[in-house]
Parts: sequence; C-alpha cells; structure tokens
Amino acid sequence: MTSANLFDDLPDKATTEEIVGQLLTSTNVRIERIVSSGQASPPGFWYDQPQAEWVLLMQGSAEIRFEDEPTVRALKAGDYLYIAPHRRHRVERTQTQPLTVWLAIHIEPAVS
Repeated sequence: MTSANLFDDLPDKATTEEIVGQLLTSTNVRIERIVSSGQASPPGFWYDQPQAEWVLLMQGSAEIRFEDEPTVRALKAGDYLYIAPHRRHRVERTQTQPLTVWLAIHIEPAVS
C-alpha cells in the first residue's frame, strides 16, 4: 500500500481548474483528493450522480446547495456530509486562500 500526505504537492496559488487526484480505486469505491481554488458549478448545472458520495472538507471553506433544500450549506474545515445517489446538488463557492481541499469517497451501488 502506498502512503502519502493529502497536503503534499498543493499548488502555491489558485488555479483555473480543480485538481482531482485518485487516491484509491476498487470495484465499488473511489477515493479522491480534490483541490479547489474559487471554482463553482456553472449556472444552472446540478450534479446528479448514480453513486453515493461522502465528502470531508480538509482545508478552506465551501458552499453546497441541494436542490431539495431552501438554503445553502456553508462548510468549513472538518465538516463532512453524505450525498445520496441522485440527490441533486451544486457547488456554489470554494475558497481560494487557503485552497479548498476535499477528500471525496464515491460509493458505487452494489451489483447483485
């Protein structure tokens, strides 16, 4: 098993694109480190994923909007949330300094 630090190799400043790195991939699980620096979902765009997702905000801050909730959820370092499959959501804002660092665990539905 490979070991590393989630905060290694972070860019020195904001980037135009999010940086997504896969840390582990198996049959039903994918674990990623996502580095955001001011990115947000495009206007009118909603994620509608077939898999569940558990995210932990490691550094920075962000705002997530769920289509079925009236208010935005503000996240700070240490906050985590579970997103059920097909629960429509979008990223409203991510912090640029410090960079926003996420740990995302995608859980594929079990195949029977």
